Amino acid sequence: VDGVPPGLELTESDIQPQLTRRRPGQSTLTTPRDEKDKVTILSGTEFGRTLGTPIGLFVPNEDQRPGDYKEMSKVPRPGHADYTYQLKYGIRASSGGGRSSARETIGRVAAGAIAEKWLHSLFGTRVVTWVNSVGDVCIPEDVMQEMSNGWTREEVDRLGQLELLRDPARWPIDAEAIASGDDKRKAAELKQRAAFEDAFLALPEDDPTPAYRDASGKVYTRTGSELSSPPANIGAWVSDDVVSLRCPHAPTACRMATLIRHVKAAKDSIGGTLTTMCTGVPAGLGEPVFDRLEAKLAHAMLSLPATKGFEIGTGFRGTSMRGSAHNDPFVAQHTSGAGRPNLTTSSNNAGGTLGGITVGTPIQFRVAIKAVSTIGQAQTTSTFDGEETVLEAKGRHDPCVLPRAPPLLEGMTALVLADAVMLQRTRLGGANTIADPTLMAGADANGVEEPSSKKKRTK
Repeated sequence: VDGVPPGLELTESDIQPQLTRRRPGQSTLTTPRDEKDKVTILSGTEFGRTLGTPIGLFVPNEDQRPGDYKEMSKVPRPGHADYTYQLKYGIRASSGGGRSSARETIGRVAAGAIAEKWLHSLFGTRVVTWVNSVGDVCIPEDVMQEMSNGWTREEVDRLGQLELLRDPARWPIDAEAIASGDDKRKAAELKQRAAFEDAFLALPEDDPTPAYRDASGKVYTRTGSELSSPPANIGAWVSDDVVSLRCPHAPTACRMATLIRHVKAAKDSIGGTLTTMCTGVPAGLGEPVFDRLEAKLAHAMLSLPATKGFEIGTGFRGTSMRGSAHNDPFVAQHTSGAGRPNLTTSSNNAGGTLGGITVGTPIQFRVAIKAVSTIGQAQTTSTFDGEETVLEAKGRHDPCVLPRAPPLLEGMTALVLADAVMLQRTRLGGANTIADPTLMAGADANGVEEPSSKKKRTK
């Protein structure tokens, strides 16, 4: 990681939390690959502070199985970059995808954690991403309007975490079996879990059986309906299987979990959307005309694997609004600080930028992520030689990558904002990000003070 200013306090503990949120093997709804993703700083710091020299980071990839990709040496995966990499370079990394694999995003997340710490130390900037939708299951619009300022990262993780429930009378729970080291006991519990999952998926949609419990202790059915009178022994229903959806609305998270469980059982995959909210962003960031801040953000987001769409503010929905409704009126702002203007807006349909330059209001955007290409379901396709074949991909792949994706967006966002701050501060030769705060009060477009008589006539 190059360009990190000297003197920033930095240790592995500043980077590890984001890598842990991204790592595989977090629950039964993600890939079963068990990676710890433990980071070590190799260079660029001394006594816990950055030196201003490049920071080298190392994260071992410990749980790999190249043999799972054997059949893909001759068959390009439908929807994957296997074919285009071979077409472009005449060679490719067949055992895992190489640069087209999402494994490369670990570097982005680690670098983004450093950038985010620097931004927070200067401006109190916070970047939070949550799962907004999976398939056709989406957080209700009225909930989003109530939470116009979004959630904290801690709330996203806590509110988006669910405990899986199963009736102990029918499906006895041996919570310690997996970690016991007893192979026979572990096998029995895994068999029990598989049988329970088959039974769960066969239930009708309106089944009232308790299925999930959220962080506050509320109990829900498979479709996210809260049970006002759960079983008295509900504590005995709790398995050791906890799923992190990172959707901060528990009823919606329950519906997402049920959908992903169905998709996984079908050896298929599903996509969705993520929403990112940036607060504490200084005004004045962004470069007209081709490097507008939203253009840089879109570039960063669409450089991530599987991303297929980007919209800022009201996005495509805003095209159906009239200007009188979409415009964000300016209002006086009574607090000011580094990079803060004296005006803010009473709404935020623009999503935090005007003309590609930050206003000082929260930046909000949404990113679409497609379904994972590598699936276990049989697909009729073609070999590189043009012969028709059937591909049933082996390996341990996510049925849905959305729950692990928030750190990716957060990391790339922090990198874009950090670059924009450095560029603007270099231009001004100081710590502020707006050229002259006095221009915000009583000066015309050329910085000339208006006559007092004209001020009085202005309404």
